[in-house]
Amino acid sequence: MKLLIIEPPTWLGDAVMASGAIRALLDEIRPKRAILFGSFIATELLKSWFDEVMVIDKKHKFKQFVEFPRADVFVSFRRSFYSKILGLKAKDSYFFSKSLKGHMVEKYSNYVNSIIGKNQIYSPVLPFKPKKFQKPTIGINPGATYGSAKRWYPEEFSKVANELGKKYDVIIFGGPGEEEIAKDIEKNLTIKNYQNLCGKLTIKELCENIGGLDLFITNDSGPMHIAAAFNVKIVAIFGPTNYKETSPWSDNYRIVTKNLECAPCMKRECPLGHHRCMKEIKAKDVLNACKEIL
Repeated sequence: MKLLIIEPPTWLGDAVMASGAIRALLDEIRPKRAILFGSFIATELLKSWFDEVMVIDKKHKFKQFVEFPRADVFVSFRRSFYSKILGLKAKDSYFFSKSLKGHMVEKYSNYVNSIIGKNQIYSPVLPFKPKKFQKPTIGINPGATYGSAKRWYPEEFSKVANELGKKYDVIIFGGPGEEEIAKDIEKNLTIKNYQNLCGKLTIKELCENIGGLDLFITNDSGPMHIAAAFNVKIVAIFGPTNYKETSPWSDNYRIVTKNLECAPCMKRECPLGHHRCMKEIKAKDVLNACKEIL
C-alpha cells in the first residue's frame, strides 16, 4: 500500500507541531511505500521517515500535482485546489479541516485520529539526537519568520544574554534573513563566551543544537517548538500571537506577555503603530522568568 502525504505545514513551527501526528499515521498505517510532498522546510524536517521526498516547486506546482503518481491513501494537511486534484487519483483521500479547535498539536492529532480511528494526542517528535555541549549552554532566538510584530528587541536580548552569560555559554540562533538582528545583539554583548550561528545551520543542525540546550529564550517561532519537542526549558516571549494555540507543547516553559487589550491581533506588523505588546516587555521580565524555570 502506498501512502502519500502532501502539503504538510509549510512553516517550521507548524511542521514540528504536526510531527507527532504524522509519525502516528505512519506507525498505524505502515505503508509499503511512504511519500512526502511539501515545502523544503517540512521535507528537511521529516524526510528520514519517508521512502521518497519531493519538494514543491512553486513555479511548476500545477505540473507537479498533475503528474504525481497515484496513491492508495492520500493525506493532505490543506484543502488547496491542487490537493483536491491530486486527491482524485487516490482510493482514499483525506483533507485537513479548518474547523478543528484547540492548540495546533491537538488540531493535527484530531485530524490524524479521524483517519486512523484513534483518540489520542500526539506530542511533537523529531528524528534527531540532541548535541552534547561541554558546558551549560543557553540559546537566544531573536527572529520570527511570520513578521516583525512577533520580534522582541535586540537590545533587550543582549541584556539577558549578558546577565546569563556569567554562568552559561550563549548561542544566538536565527534563520536566513535574520542575520542583521543577530548582529544587532552582538553589538551590545559584553560577554565573550558566545557563538552567533544565525543563518549557518541546516534544519538538522538547528534541531540538534537546540535539543542540547539547558534553556532556550525565544520569540513565538519555529525553533521554540523544536525546543519543546526535546523538552528543553523555554522562556517564550509572546506579543501579537495567541499563546493558547501556539504555546510550546511542553510543561517545561514560561510565557512572558503583557496581555494587552489589543492582543492577540495576529498581524505581521502592529496595526496601531505602537508595538506596545513587545516594547513593554523588558529584560528584567524575561530574566525573572528564567530564574523561575532554571
